[in-house]
Amino acid sequence: MTEPLDVVRVFCGPDGRHGNELGVVRDGARIPLPADRQERAAKLGFSETVFVDDDERGIIDIYTPTLRLPFAGHPCVGTSWLLDVPELVTRAGVVEARQDGEFTWITARAAWAPPRTLRRYATAAEVDALDVPPPGEWVYAWAWEDEAAGRVRARGFPGRNDGIDEDEATGAAALLLTHALGRALNITQGRGSQILTAPGPGDMIEVGGRVTLAESPSRALGL
Repeated sequence: MTEPLDVVRVFCGPDGRHGNELGVVRDGARIPLPADRQERAAKLGFSETVFVDDDERGIIDIYTPTLRLPFAGHPCVGTSWLLDVPELVTRAGVVEARQDGEFTWITARAAWAPPRTLRRYATAAEVDALDVPPPGEWVYAWAWEDEAAGRVRARGFPGRNDGIDEDEATGAAALLLTHALGRALNITQGRGSQILTAPGPGDMIEVGGRVTLAESPSRALGL
């Protein structure tokens, strides 16, 4: 059995390129068991796959190829754009969502984000030159491109040994960095993806970016 699958690119650059691919299984109810969802996510091979349990209420379940996540940034941004809903219900909590021109925004708590090691470098060139580190630690490498303007260069290395050596764009890591620095950021990650953030009351943080349908998904979809 093959469920209908949408593939979107989340956090695209200003030119519409790049972004992190996300698989969204709209009829998630057809795969009710977490173990079966995990198996399907592993076969799809995206950095994250979302199973939609209720498309009107925005109830979703998020998986990497090896882990079930209570919350993740780029899956929430991409799914809220695809479903056009004002909120998503994740296992971590309710994520508010809104559209603002070409950008899709979510609001979430920093405490919901999975742990990441935020590793600062002196220059963007150092971040660009990094090799993929050994598995075992989720590393978000970053440096200021223009500190006064809040412009950051970043790369994300999941370290899970699941075939995803580098994440093109990671909303949860951007959320954690924003929380740590306490200021709005304009992040260029990976090959050219763009993530915008803005701190709110308490530990609430907005994360936003451009989303588009993937014309030619890089991962095999035939199951």
